[in-house]
Amino acid sequence: MKQRLRHVVYFILLVALDQITKYWARIRLQEDGPISIIPGVLKLHYHENTGAVWGIMTDKIEFLTVISIVLSIFLFVLYFKIPKKRRFLPIQIIWVFIMAGALGNFIDRISLKYVVDFIYFELIDFPIFNLADTYLTVSSILLLILGIFYYKDDDFDFIDNLFKKNRKKEELIGNEENNKDDVSNG
Repeated sequence: MKQRLRHVVYFILLVALDQITKYWARIRLQEDGPISIIPGVLKLHYHENTGAVWGIMTDKIEFLTVISIVLSIFLFVLYFKIPKKRRFLPIQIIWVFIMAGALGNFIDRISLKYVVDFIYFELIDFPIFNLADTYLTVSSILLLILGIFYYKDDDFDFIDNLFKKNRKKEELIGNEENNKDDVSNG
């Protein structure tokens, strides 16, 4: 329980850091313009992103909001299904970052109708992004690396079990409905 509480604190701090940096970008960068951190390489540049990560699906805010809600619920449920064993601590921490990134951008979509992006790698003309995007991207890469090199297929049985339980419930409900039909027809 102590570990989960720590994760809640990390989650709150990560979301707060994301929201504070976006607020700063709205106040400072929107009014004063871009700030060059490393000339020709890294710049802080205000951008209102009405799409998903890196501007994908521009102006689909309603669709992205629904997807964000469904994804957030799924992430939250899955977090509590991750085994509490020490072996799964890296996944738990990565999951906290993923949930914080998803919530950080979701807050923007709901409150502003766009996501504030402000980090721009000018050298490679990479799409402008924010801290929440960084949480999501780096965490996803780490999760992939762990899945390939550290964990075994059996370690992810908890995910299969989550879906198997739902399938069993659906089968039971389906069988009950069929039995009712048989009784009413008989």
